[in-house]
Amino acid sequence: MTVITRFAPSPTGLFHAGSYRTALFAYIFAKQNKGKFILRIEDTDKERSKKEYEDNIIDSLKWLGLDYDELYRQSDRTDIYKKYIQKLIDSGHAFISKETPKEAGDRAEVIRFKNPKKKVIFNDLIRGQVEFDTTELGDFVIAKSLEEPVFHLVNVVDDHEMGMTHIIRGEDHISNTPRQILIYEAIGAKNIPIFAHIPLLLAKDRSKLSKRHGAIPMTEYRERGFLPEVLVNYMALLGWHPADDREVLTLDDIVKEFSLDRVQKGGAIFDEEKLKWFDHQYIAKLNNDEFQSHASPFVPEWLATSSPLFKRCIPLLREKISSFGEIPQLLADNGELRFVHGLKDYAPLSLLWKKNPKREAALVHLQKVQELVMAIPDDSFTAESIKVAVWNYAEAEGKGDVLWPLRMALTGQDKSPDPFTSAFILGREETLNRIHLAIKKLS
Repeated sequence: MTVITRFAPSPTGLFHAGSYRTALFAYIFAKQNKGKFILRIEDTDKERSKKEYEDNIIDSLKWLGLDYDELYRQSDRTDIYKKYIQKLIDSGHAFISKETPKEAGDRAEVIRFKNPKKKVIFNDLIRGQVEFDTTELGDFVIAKSLEEPVFHLVNVVDDHEMGMTHIIRGEDHISNTPRQILIYEAIGAKNIPIFAHIPLLLAKDRSKLSKRHGAIPMTEYRERGFLPEVLVNYMALLGWHPADDREVLTLDDIVKEFSLDRVQKGGAIFDEEKLKWFDHQYIAKLNNDEFQSHASPFVPEWLATSSPLFKRCIPLLREKISSFGEIPQLLADNGELRFVHGLKDYAPLSLLWKKNPKREAALVHLQKVQELVMAIPDDSFTAESIKVAVWNYAEAEGKGDVLWPLRMALTGQDKSPDPFTSAFILGREETLNRIHLAIKKLS
């Protein structure tokens, strides 16, 4: 048997984390079994379905690396559903029901499934044996007319026609399963798919994460500079975990390790702070060229990512950010790396260390540091070499007395990186220029 799974979103809103996790589990299971993964756009709700939402779903899956083998739209399959509806009516499994409209615009007739009112039992790969008494469901609607089928009917027909072997979907669909099994039986399906209902994704308040509550579009994470492989890694661990304690896993790792019997039954909380932690781990592993490439869309125009100045910023940025979208804030006018853009004017008194606010002392220390920095060759001008050159003097004279004036001279900011890192970023020539300017201010 070739394993076939599907992801069947309705294009009635932007693609969010809850939908993505469902798609991811179905994709992983198919790939693990060397099977087929199908994308099916369930757009029978003509009023709410929009092309922009379908495009967003397809764009998001592409960005996140979930390649589907086939693509279908239910709006293209109306004739197929019509054939099945007529077959069910002819066989006595469905009937045209005369309705009493309760409100203006309600239909005077619909097509209902004739419920055999029996117990339905199925084995869920996550929840075990599930039993339903379908009597309480009554004769449920499967179409508004021959040309207007509804969810339960189209869902079953498509899964049957497409040879679906496994239906992996959210646990909120468990209540739909008995109706759908009854329809499978009525259309004469020889093989009913195996069901696996995965736990819901929850917001921090433990309510269901949804388009209307707490979920943001996946493409927004792209706009905020998160790496797609991070979303894959983090989302796979929401409701599932590998046999060991590893957290940082590639998609290939996940495909090898994944098993539905390790999927938990309880809901999993989507925590953006944890997502940021994952992104930081991945950023730390990027080489400089990869970092530069990912950072490029987020770096202001005044700082070319190909410039030596930006390349000297990379180690600090790598340490500071949890997504590439945080770079503009660091480089903004009130950001920690504002000094990279240029030195803002500052008052001479701000060069004085608060515990020893003597102009003469600050001036002497800056002059000595200038001398020590000048002795460092340009080709070995690193944060470490600067620290080695200055540290003994700073310890002897007082670290605050020496390093505070140096930090302020280089950055003009109360909050900035340590002076050795700042000097390295600026480079030898600009570092000496700024120290010289500070000496002039104090002279």
